[in-house]
Amino acid sequence: MPAQPPHPPEHPEHPAHPEPTAPASGPARRSLIGAVGAGALGAALGVRTPSAWALPSPTRPECAAGQRPAFLGTYGNGIITCAYDTTTGALTRQSSFSAVTDPSFLAVSPNGKVLYALDNGGRQGAVRAFAIGAGGALTALGPARSTGGANVTHLSVHPTGRYLLSANYGAGSVAAHTISADGSVGARTALVQHTGSGPDPGRQEGPHAHQILTDPKGAYVFAVDLGTDKVYTYRLDPASGALRPVSEVRSVPGAGPRHMVFHPTAPYAYVANELNSTVTVYALNTATGALTRGESLPTVPGGAATVVRNYPAEVVLSADGRFLYLSNRGHESVARFSVTGGGAGLRLLDTVPSGGSWPRHIGLAPSGTLLFAANQYGRTVAAFTVNQDSGALTPSGAPFATSSLGCVLPV
Repeated sequence: MPAQPPHPPEHPEHPAHPEPTAPASGPARRSLIGAVGAGALGAALGVRTPSAWALPSPTRPECAAGQRPAFLGTYGNGIITCAYDTTTGALTRQSSFSAVTDPSFLAVSPNGKVLYALDNGGRQGAVRAFAIGAGGALTALGPARSTGGANVTHLSVHPTGRYLLSANYGAGSVAAHTISADGSVGARTALVQHTGSGPDPGRQEGPHAHQILTDPKGAYVFAVDLGTDKVYTYRLDPASGALRPVSEVRSVPGAGPRHMVFHPTAPYAYVANELNSTVTVYALNTATGALTRGESLPTVPGGAATVVRNYPAEVVLSADGRFLYLSNRGHESVARFSVTGGGAGLRLLDTVPSGGSWPRHIGLAPSGTLLFAANQYGRTVAAFTVNQDSGALTPSGAPFATSSLGCVLPV
């Protein structure tokens, strides 16, 4: 059994110690927002979409043949751009942008031309935009914009490409910003404060918003709050950018919901619970945006959680909705689940070692044939090939040595 890190932080959003400078190069070795046509989605929401927002298809940054860019969000070493081999997943460091503090989560615009990042360099968190150039090189695009709360930990782009959403873990609030026609971040249009607490006095003394995302149809915005044991549903006003509360659902008390992913076609969502090492199925009412809690399952094989304390982190779903993957910190693994009952259930199939310590994030390549695991304490990115029939993960080469990581984003 992999050893547990000697002192897991009370709040994993803050690394327990400063990180050394990342190596100049490493050994060779999504939550992406879906590329939704902004014009079609804007029409569905009743919004007149200017031609500047018409994004008929994503464009991908130029790389050598057989390679694509991947962006690493780090603690202490800015944003690192790599190229990955589209067959093996082998990573090669290309460049970095260091003038941003702890960009531990990243997202890309629907047209693939702009990268968005967190910036925790001030008393309040901020979000920033970068133009993606040749080979994934980054150029700052406009100023950083305050999220209105401490320790911003997650961000996502609304499928129209017109709003950037963010979650402030420290403050327990969520925010929205406009996105300008050139992709830069504009004014903040919403700031909603959560209230409440949970039964764990060390981690749930108050609200801790950990994620904010949109359902596949772009109809509702959802905020996952670890501190209050709730998932909140909002409606984004397409004209003003305001977030209007719709409903909320409670998790199992003390579960500590962290991150959620939606099934691509069925009305279900799946939430990784950080504090009780489970994943929960929620049914989605697509008409009202309300969630109903279903079954919860352990994220590690029977008995393993009693040997080592485990903290689930990221959860992703294959594009066809057949397999769910979840990262286990402590157990140091990536779990593979089969999606059953048309989306209504899950079955744990197996786990594979994450290729390092504390896999804070996992990401599927757009092709669906590769999965990457970002190991925060181990300072590695491990690549896995994905069997398209069984969903099985197979390690591909030696893990890529880098910095302390919060996110890996293959594009």
